[in-house]
Formats: sequence, C-alpha cells, structure tokens
Amino acid sequence: MLKDKKILTIVSADYDDLEFHYPIIRLNEEGVSVTVASETKGEHVKGKYGLSKVSDISFDEVDIAQYDGILIPGGWAPDYLRRFDSILDFVKYMDKNNKLIGIICHAGWVLSSADILKGRTVTSTPGIKHDLMHAGAEWVNEAAITDGNLVSGRRPPDLHVYVPMLIEVLKNQ
Repeated sequence: MLKDKKILTIVSADYDDLEFHYPIIRLNEEGVSVTVASETKGEHVKGKYGLSKVSDISFDEVDIAQYDGILIPGGWAPDYLRRFDSILDFVKYMDKNNKLIGIICHAGWVLSSADILKGRTVTSTPGIKHDLMHAGAEWVNEAAITDGNLVSGRRPPDLHVYVPMLIEVLKNQ
C-alpha cells in the first residue's frame, strides 16, 4: 500500500474521461491520496465523453512540494493546460526532484512546453509523436514506457499497462 503518497492531477475541460478517472481509481485502491486541481477551486470540469469531476483546489493553491507526483490526462485538455506557467513550473519541479510524472495520449504536449523532453524516451498517441520528437524526445510506439521518473502511455486501451507502471515508480521513490 502507498498510503503515504500524494499525487496531484491537473484537469480542464475536454479531458479524456478514461485517462483521468481510471488512474485515480487504481491509485486510490493502492492507498494513494489524489488531489484534483483545475483553474478554479470547486469547478465542475467536464470530460470529452460526459463524465465530470469537481476540483479540490485551484492551480494557484497548489504547493507542488507537497506531492510525490503529477498526473496529466490526455484528451484536448493538455493543449489548454500547457498555457499556464504554473503548470509548466509544476512539471519542471517534479522532473528536477525526480518525482513521478505520468502522461498519457496528448498529455505530452505539456511536457513539450515545459521543455523537459530532451533525451527522454516517451510514447503518446501517434498524432503528437512529431511534436514530442521536435522537443527532443525519442518517441516509441509502445503501450507505455518508463524513463526514470517519467511514465508515458499511448492511449486509453493501454491504461492497463500504464497504470501499473505509475504504481511501480511510486513504490520505488
């Protein structure tokens, strides 16, 4: 069990429902505390397919040093999320401190904007592979891959491979 671990997940409208909810459910089953942050505390954030979540805190309230990792779901949300300097700072902090960064599908856009992909090996939806490669990453067409503290998943059908890798990295931190 990972009862002492705290994860931050960030979200905005049009997140991928499965890529957001499935990891949270599995991490909660492992005893991990997951905090959901959005632009506004208490915001009802709706996913691409109709599920929704009320955020626990706003981006401005995040004390990133209190977390053992950050999860960024895919969907169209990452294209919006990468516009926040605070989110880019969260990702840079996690990378600098060798804490878990979990990305899936289009979430690699956020890491590309945070400029932390040089020399890293990642996967994503094939639709953004060139974006990640131009940011300096080696892109592979695999269900999920771990590169140190960075765990990347390709898309929703690969969640069953991606989430156990997240858990494994947390166990080894």
